[in-house]
Amino acid sequence: MQMPRPSEVLADIVGTSAGVLFDFDGPICDVFQGLPAPGVAAALAGIVASRAPALGERAGATDDPMEIHRLSQEGGAALLAEVEAALTAAEVAAVKVAGPPVAGAVQALAAAKESNRRVAVVSNNSGECVREYLAIHGIGGAVDVVVGRPVLQPDLMKPDPHPLLAAAGALDVEPAALVLIGDSITDVAAARAAGVRSIGFANKFRKRSTLAEAGADVVVVAMDTVADALTSAGVVWRRP
Repeated sequence: MQMPRPSEVLADIVGTSAGVLFDFDGPICDVFQGLPAPGVAAALAGIVASRAPALGERAGATDDPMEIHRLSQEGGAALLAEVEAALTAAEVAAVKVAGPPVAGAVQALAAAKESNRRVAVVSNNSGECVREYLAIHGIGGAVDVVVGRPVLQPDLMKPDPHPLLAAAGALDVEPAALVLIGDSITDVAAARAAGVRSIGFANKFRKRSTLAEAGADVVVVAMDTVADALTSAGVVWRRP
């Protein structure tokens, strides 16, 4: 039997969805484009090193702010709260100087909304920075729900399914009728754990294989492709 083409798989996934979940950093925005992540990580590592010296070396060994945020919980609730507050402030500052939305992202959000699908942004970034960016660029009206980083609960961030299930509940859509668009293997893992289908957004060449190997239902290289698929799928009926 001939395998369906990626375009056919995408059309089927989108056409049978009642709601679309968008990851934020990648499919919509390059969060740390104007305020590079390594600098943010260094500042967070400094907080960790000063409050919990035993964790300082591990914190200083990564340039990923999210990893330092996860690590900080090992230093106790007070350290986690301080690091999370600093990370949230940095994210809000970062989106204020980030570039325009990723090519095709605005069109994909609009197409999802106009086709009567429920729309959520589900992110490991703070809800504050997501809402700030959407407001700055005038695209908040296309989004029904924002599910940001769980407050003081880094273990519930993706790849845990918790954020996706929270979005499903807020949208009143069964997980199986949702599709997540994400650019990382943690997005794909969270989707699989939640029973949500996934579209891998390979915004870098190497992601084409890693997202497919992680189990994404289909992989695209441009958000315009998602927008076109949503437009072609047409309007869905949802109960009032």
